[in-house]
Amino acid sequence: MLSFILRRILLMIPIMIIISFLIFFIIQLPPGDFLTSLTARRAAQNEVLDSAMVLALRERYGLDQPFLVQYWMWISGIVFRGDFGQSFEWNMPVAGLIWDRLGMTLVVSVTTLLFVWLVSFPIGIYSAVRQHSLGDMTATFIAFLGLAIPNFLMALVLMYVSSRYFGLSVGGLFSPQFANAAWSPERVWNMISHLWVPVLVLGSSGAAALIRVMRANLLDELNKPYVDIARSRGVSEARLLFKYPVRVSLNPFISTVGWVLPALISGEVITSIVLSLPTAGPLLLNALFAQDMYLAGGIILLLSIFTLIGTLISDILLAVFDPRIRYT
Repeated sequence: MLSFILRRILLMIPIMIIISFLIFFIIQLPPGDFLTSLTARRAAQNEVLDSAMVLALRERYGLDQPFLVQYWMWISGIVFRGDFGQSFEWNMPVAGLIWDRLGMTLVVSVTTLLFVWLVSFPIGIYSAVRQHSLGDMTATFIAFLGLAIPNFLMALVLMYVSSRYFGLSVGGLFSPQFANAAWSPERVWNMISHLWVPVLVLGSSGAAALIRVMRANLLDELNKPYVDIARSRGVSEARLLFKYPVRVSLNPFISTVGWVLPALISGEVITSIVLSLPTAGPLLLNALFAQDMYLAGGIILLLSIFTLIGTLISDILLAVFDPRIRYT
């Protein structure tokens, strides 16, 4: 098991180097740079930037250097100093901007992931065991509904219903009086009272998909010969169900950590904007519009790291639940 984990960790190193290079290459593909965009915006407002100032800013941020030099300045700063560079748009270190958003992003993401599992696991098992029953058809209908309705549309409907009929403001994670307040039990409770909306909106499609996956895999396992043999030997239905078929059917659940975690952290950008969530998604979108290359690259790099970490966690859990995976 230890050698399996070490192999996976060592494999992550060259993958991360390649990913970082591709990220820096992609964020520089659009023509021009931040100063070009800034000059165009000022020109639209009938303002002219001093050419000497533009040259000074270009030299300060290394924008006049070759691509490989810029990449080395960026990645070496991250690896050796934890410096993700300077945000052009916000005129402050990228690390400070990202860490400010990351805490709330992780709260929303982890809570949503737990919600997805807690909902899809029992419903998926029930739908498979009670195939074609009224409960199974109801769960199937709700699952398809959750997959069909866009998250941002559900967010708009919930905001309208809450405001129109209950007089509640569900945008953001805090009420206005707690938005910039110090942490306290009252502020934590206020956050919890607002958290259910983004969790429900962001988790609905994921839960609906996993319900279908769990149902399909469990139905496949329940029809295999070893289940009939165990049943003929007098093994109780509950023990038979949870010791063998459910355990094998859990593999898709565990493997979702690798892709669900970064997807949730990116925050479903449109949904986060609709709900005014202080997550990394809207920050990334603004950075891309403004061609704020270091901020965009830092966020995408962190999402890539979370993808690799999530994949590593899912690989370890899969190896625990299914020993066959240790030899792959």
